[in-house]
Amino acid sequence: MGLKKRSPIWHPFTQHALQDEMIKIVRGDGAYLYTSDGHRIVDAISSWWVVTHGHCHPHIVSAIQEQAGKLNQIIFAGYSHDPAEEVAALLLKLAPRGLDHVFFSDGGSGSVEVALKMALGYWHNIGKQRIRIVVMQHSYHGDTVGAMSVGARGVFNVAYGPLLFDVTSVPFPASGREQATLDALESVCRNEIPAAFIVEPLVLGAGGMLMYPAWVLKEMKRICEASEVLFIADEVMTGWGRTGSLFACEQADITPDIVCYSKGITGGALPLAVTLCRGDIFDAHYSKDRTRTFFHSSSYAANPVACAAAKANLDLWQDSASRDRLASVATMQEQAIEPFRTDPRFANVRRTGTITALDLGAGDTGYLATIGPKLQAFFEARNLLLRPLGNTIYVMPPYCIAASDLDDIYTGIREAADALI
Repeated sequence: MGLKKRSPIWHPFTQHALQDEMIKIVRGDGAYLYTSDGHRIVDAISSWWVVTHGHCHPHIVSAIQEQAGKLNQIIFAGYSHDPAEEVAALLLKLAPRGLDHVFFSDGGSGSVEVALKMALGYWHNIGKQRIRIVVMQHSYHGDTVGAMSVGARGVFNVAYGPLLFDVTSVPFPASGREQATLDALESVCRNEIPAAFIVEPLVLGAGGMLMYPAWVLKEMKRICEASEVLFIADEVMTGWGRTGSLFACEQADITPDIVCYSKGITGGALPLAVTLCRGDIFDAHYSKDRTRTFFHSSSYAANPVACAAAKANLDLWQDSASRDRLASVATMQEQAIEPFRTDPRFANVRRTGTITALDLGAGDTGYLATIGPKLQAFFEARNLLLRPLGNTIYVMPPYCIAASDLDDIYTGIREAADALI
């Protein structure tokens, strides 16, 4: 017998020496994925946090089909189109007040790169040499060079250290130690006079689903305002209902100077990202002097088909039923996770909005915890799409999830602890 032919595909965040065969998905519907061999999988993490209203939502699919037959791509430098104009107008209507301009890109990391360049370009163009970026411990903002630079240094980026620029980090505001974070941020803003502070509002995603309260977010914005430090909110993951409100910053009643949205912006149907900013940041680049141009683009910026999907998604968010569904899922999630708070095998059982997370106490911890691959294999065998962050198990489902599916998910988590600890 000959050797099995290896796929030429190099998959993301995958060690192929340990996982040589991928699960082939042929169809998605609502909260379910269907494999080529006939299994139905419950998507408990929204296919890497992007699917909001469910896979193949008919309103979004219809908008994609219609737009694909009219205009599928156009250079966005010097040209525009209705889907982009409609998306921009709706975004400014739904986003926190005080944001005036929308810059399109095609992924979360790209939107963060745009935000950093906007901030540095602003200070450069108004004649002030502020170049330092302040970040939060355990943060993750993407995998391009600038986004890695403002993320936590560690296993994700140790090989690329020579490419990364220096930043100043403040501690994560762990429960009971919030003031230490605020004091550190205030000291940095006052003494280092940085250009910007970038933060994931309320929940740090890839860093371990770490959660902190809205009052801390509000105080961080106040501190930045006092020193005229630009406040960048990375809502790539936390946007589109994940924290219980459409955008996480709403819960702190703040408007970022710059904010990044992606992932759920199209309901999870197509790649798209935006970076929104205040008017004065745009104005600092507005000049008859061409050297002050904002020199950034991606080839598929504001792709018309992706924008049509985003417009359909935004239509759904203007329906009160979508907001009501958020509250329903958050309630179901709280009820489902409550029993784990008294289970000694789990620590730091937590929820923010529709996201729950809990740490399985099984020896080593962190992203490379040895129990991580065992947990993932256990869940796969039970037709659950759960992808633990090391020993941290989290549930972030599409908002169409049924209570019975959540029961299956948490039963699977409990059985995993029974089997593996």
